[in-house]
Amino acid sequence: VQLQASGGGLVQAGDSLRLSCAASGGALTLGWFRQAPGKEREFVAGISSTGVSFYGDSVKGRFTISRDNAKNTVDLQMNSLKPEDTAVYYCAADVHYIYGIWGLDQVDYWGQGTQVTVSS
Repeated sequence: VQLQASGGGLVQAGDSLRLSCAASGGALTLGWFRQAPGKEREFVAGISSTGVSFYGDSVKGRFTISRDNAKNTVDLQMNSLKPEDTAVYYCAADVHYIYGIWGLDQVDYWGQGTQVTVSS
C-alpha cells in the first residue's frame, strides 16, 4: 500500500483545513497520525472500510475523518484549529481492522507527511 497525503498549510487559529490521502492497494483501516516538534507521533483519527471512525481525545468534536472506498481516499476535515494542532500529519494504513486504539507499532504503512501550521 502506498499513501500520498496532501492539503497541509498555514492557517490561523479557529480556521479549518482539509487533508486528503490517496491509497493504492487495499487496507481495512486508514487514518492519520501527527508529530509535533520534539514530541512523539500520536494517533489522530482512523476509519475502517465499513466507515466506523474513531478519534484521539485531543481532536474529538473538532476533526472529522471520512473515507471514499471507490476512490480509495481518506480525508481529515479539521475545524476550530488550535496552535497545538501544529504538526506534521501522516497518513497511515493497516491491513487489519483497527478500532479504538491504534498504536504506532500496529501501523503497516505510512505516507510521507504533510505540514500543518496553526498560528495564534
